[in-house]
Amino acid sequence: MSVLRSYCESNSSISQTWVDRGISPCFYFTLLPSVLLTVTFFLGTLHCVFYRRYGTAMEPKFIPRSCLYALQQALSIVLMIQFLGGAIWRASRGDAELPGYVVLYGVLSTLGWCYALALLRVERRRALLMDRTRGHSAVLLLLWALAFCAENLAFVSWYSPHWWWGLDTQRDQVEFALWLIRYLATGSLFFLGLRAPGLPRRPYMLLINEEEHDVESRAQNLPQTPEPRRECSTWQGFRTKVRLLLPYMWPRGSVLLQGLVLLCLSLLGVERAINVFVPIYYKNIVNELSDGSSWRKLATTVCVYVMLKFLQGGAGTWVSNLRSFLWIRCSSTPTRGAPPPSATCSLSLRWHLGSLELLTNVNRRLNNVPLFYIVFSIAPTMADIVIAIIYFVTNFNAWFGLIVFVCMTLYLTLTIIITEWRTKYRRDMNLQDNAAKTKAVDSLLNFETVKYYNAESYEVNRFEEAILRYQGSEWDSQASLALLNQTQNLIIGLGLLAGSLLCAYFVTEGSFVLQVGDFVLFGTYIIQLYTPLNWFGTYYRMIQNSFIDMESMFKLFEEEEEVKDCLGAGDLEFKQGKVEFQNVYFSYINGQEILKDVSFTVNPGQTLALVGKSGSGKSTIIRLMFRFYDVQGGNVLIDGQDIAKVKLTSLRSHIGVVPQDTVLFNSNIRDNIRYGRISASDAEVEEAAIAADIHDKIMGFAEGYDSQVGERGLKLSGGENQRVATARTRQIVLLPGRHATSALDTQTERNIQASLAKVCANRTTIVVAHRLSTIIGADQILVISDGQVAERGRHEELLDKGGLYAEMWQRQQQAQDSDSDTEAKDRKSEKLQPPSTSSGHHHGPH
Repeated sequence: MSVLRSYCESNSSISQTWVDRGISPCFYFTLLPSVLLTVTFFLGTLHCVFYRRYGTAMEPKFIPRSCLYALQQALSIVLMIQFLGGAIWRASRGDAELPGYVVLYGVLSTLGWCYALALLRVERRRALLMDRTRGHSAVLLLLWALAFCAENLAFVSWYSPHWWWGLDTQRDQVEFALWLIRYLATGSLFFLGLRAPGLPRRPYMLLINEEEHDVESRAQNLPQTPEPRRECSTWQGFRTKVRLLLPYMWPRGSVLLQGLVLLCLSLLGVERAINVFVPIYYKNIVNELSDGSSWRKLATTVCVYVMLKFLQGGAGTWVSNLRSFLWIRCSSTPTRGAPPPSATCSLSLRWHLGSLELLTNVNRRLNNVPLFYIVFSIAPTMADIVIAIIYFVTNFNAWFGLIVFVCMTLYLTLTIIITEWRTKYRRDMNLQDNAAKTKAVDSLLNFETVKYYNAESYEVNRFEEAILRYQGSEWDSQASLALLNQTQNLIIGLGLLAGSLLCAYFVTEGSFVLQVGDFVLFGTYIIQLYTPLNWFGTYYRMIQNSFIDMESMFKLFEEEEEVKDCLGAGDLEFKQGKVEFQNVYFSYINGQEILKDVSFTVNPGQTLALVGKSGSGKSTIIRLMFRFYDVQGGNVLIDGQDIAKVKLTSLRSHIGVVPQDTVLFNSNIRDNIRYGRISASDAEVEEAAIAADIHDKIMGFAEGYDSQVGERGLKLSGGENQRVATARTRQIVLLPGRHATSALDTQTERNIQASLAKVCANRTTIVVAHRLSTIIGADQILVISDGQVAERGRHEELLDKGGLYAEMWQRQQQAQDSDSDTEAKDRKSEKLQPPSTSSGHHHGPH
């Protein structure tokens, strides 16, 4: 049995990091388990506490049964057995000494992987209720990644005789077999961890909330839509998101802009080089001052240092300002590869009616903040860290590189963890801020009501309470930010302290080739390295929020057009305007037919009126005419041509509509009338206005046809809105309802009806009527009931039948007579009222 005589082999020491063209085994097998156990124990303990405090035990039925999860556990156990087996095998050999680092490596590695296995089981059995992501925690992923990277470091010592690559002895062969087991196991654990086979595919809250719902029965009544994507991490699909964002950064088709982008990226590389040389020249100045160098040499070094400092990257410096200036043109120029917002206009009416976030999603397309910060802030910072580690390892020794690596890893990890934790305080502060502003705006907009009820003090108290709640949330947010800043400062201070003490030791000892300037270089380089990291938490939160926003934007452009031109579609050859519905069937939801075998014909120049109860299918007929949807059965013809086989733009260019909710754009009156035909001249616009009986009114405005119409036409009266919309109409006129006229006075309503009659003369017209008195003169009236044509004919014919139309007519006449009697009684009551006591001629009682 081998005897434990020393920590390292007799021909090496732990302070030697590089021996005989390879890493010292004593240094490597001491450092590796120490780092892994530290990461696993400290971060894993915090992770377990967090899960115990804020998590809940998952019900067994929601935990997936996966063979890959069993493989994860088996690999962890194999690693523990391998570590212990390797140490026991080395100890059982009697022909060689047993170094102490072998025992340390076996024990610490076994403890670390045992703790990792416990963390794996905790994540499988408990879930965070408010967690919207899926996948393993950063602690386990970091452990597996570090372990796999550490095993890859063995390739660096390929030519070293102290490693097993020669396979000359039995010891080399056994150690190579053990390393191969570790390499395959850690690599498999890392790649399996990215998939997380032992965790639910969807957030736990969604699983327990959807359990009681009868999803199957509801699915039968819903339209056939693609299966929605499962909830996943914001960072999942990172490469895909960046690929979709690249058109915003790489302007295709413009050589000048592409050159500017390449120049900006080149300036980033120049900044990285300058960041290395600035502390080096600062070190040279200190060394030359200490050594008593000549004035000329010292002046040259100082001038170079000042020039580099002037060019150095960072806020407000020359290279950074030049890069920002060149990037202005790239960021402000629309790119051809980016999806345009006009793509939403081609989506179906079903999508527009069901989307509540259309404007928000379209506006988010212009926000390329994440790519900007990734390219110009995050990536350069990461590059500076890697360059610093390489520089210190090659020019100082591996201990300095290790200090920088550990400090940076802790800095970034804790920054992400604390930033994620404090997001809830920031969100609550925003909610309270919105609530306070809502109360203030509500009070100001309804100031008349507030004064009517003498409620000024009540509103002031409501606003004060909202402000106090906001201030409490703001304190929580600022306190968590202070904690983040102090944690970052503590890590920076400890790293600077450890490195400075080690550097000072090597300078004073003299056995290592370090000078006073190297001490200055280390401090300067470290502080320079940490400065941009102060904003890492902000960048991380901004990128995360932007990725969440972009997920909605990407889903928007994945939507397919439900109604589009068929292959070989031609223009509509408009002749007279004959409209035919032939045995039309249609349903919004499978199994629930809205129209059933609907057939009718509207001859050129005739007026067809559609009447019926709400939801009977009248508005659906209008939408099918515009081909907002395709019919499931039958045909819709115009002048004998199936509208499904003509171009949408050609079809809609011949159809005009006066909607029940008139919408005018925030522009002048001329542009709103011209919206019916964009190519119309000013003279044609005025002719349309004359036909709609609104020309004289428009000319009475100060700016005539150039008068601005407010948002949704609110600067015009209801009657004026209707007439402007009437002036837009085309060859075939659709009137999808006359609700709006019921809110107008009698004379205005009569004027609107007269202008509509004038515009519709000699045009094919389809009217959806709610007031039957407006369609007495229609050439044909269809009574729609339960999606079918129940009755058809002229007004007098339908009254003689005594059917549904006659009942509707009788009810409306009774309601109209009742309203007339009520108005007469009100007028009579007003006449019998005594004079007002506030009259100026009242002298009071004698």
